[in-house]
Amino acid sequence: MDKGEMIRDFITQKGQLIMPGVYDALSAKIAAAAGFEVVFITGYSLSATLLGEPDFGILTQTEMLDAARRICSVVTSPVIVDADTGYGNAINVVRTVNELIHAGAAGMFLEDQVWPKRCGHMKGKQVIPLDEQLKKLKAAVDARGGNRFFIVARTDARQSEGLCHAIDRGNAFKEVGADAVFIEAPQTKQEMEEIAKNVPGPLVANMIERGQTPLMKPGELKELGFDLVVWPLGPLYASAKALQTVYATLRQEGTTEKILDRLLSFNEFHSLVGLEEKYELDARYKT
Repeated sequence: MDKGEMIRDFITQKGQLIMPGVYDALSAKIAAAAGFEVVFITGYSLSATLLGEPDFGILTQTEMLDAARRICSVVTSPVIVDADTGYGNAINVVRTVNELIHAGAAGMFLEDQVWPKRCGHMKGKQVIPLDEQLKKLKAAVDARGGNRFFIVARTDARQSEGLCHAIDRGNAFKEVGADAVFIEAPQTKQEMEEIAKNVPGPLVANMIERGQTPLMKPGELKELGFDLVVWPLGPLYASAKALQTVYATLRQEGTTEKILDRLLSFNEFHSLVGLEEKYELDARYKT
């Protein structure tokens, strides 16, 4: 089955999808092993881990596509990619869609910020005119052709233009052919209720720890009408905290002996990355 179609089926069958953020092949493998049906490549996390930079419009199309190819090659579950603004105008969006499909991605997020964009929970965001974004979104819909590539249309208009304008954009996105709508950074549960009441689904909720939107449990979000829930940054923040702990301990103690219980063992890690399969291949083709 087409992986984009798998996402639609998951939503229909399960009623709600929880999508964790991943940023490299290892994090994707771990997420898939945990049982997540769909994973999400987050530009915020990729910018941080690949470049050591904030999500501030620094990451390029080439870098995101390279990550998508690596991640899609190591997991069988559908992968949705954070494609930012499509990296240019409508023509660039067409190329982005084609390249993502070629990379094996099942879908994308496409947003309406002025480039250089920034994380949806940062200050200072601006959005391009609605008619320009609709042309870019229509280009994405047309570019997928017969492929069931899943397109999530995101607006960041809540911060710069207010909730009513963001809702208007969400409805316009749906009319053009978006599979799901994502109104970024509502600030209260009441605002989320307004979105769900006035924008047809499927709808995306973005749960960022200590971000602009209140953290809510899956059941609460489902009751409101949010069918896709992305948790993009928790894994990155946990990894960064773990690295801080290990490096600080190693620097202070000269050894990791005190924190061995926080580390995977040598053999556990090899199991995670599939070393045994490589031994089997080595034995099969050894001369």
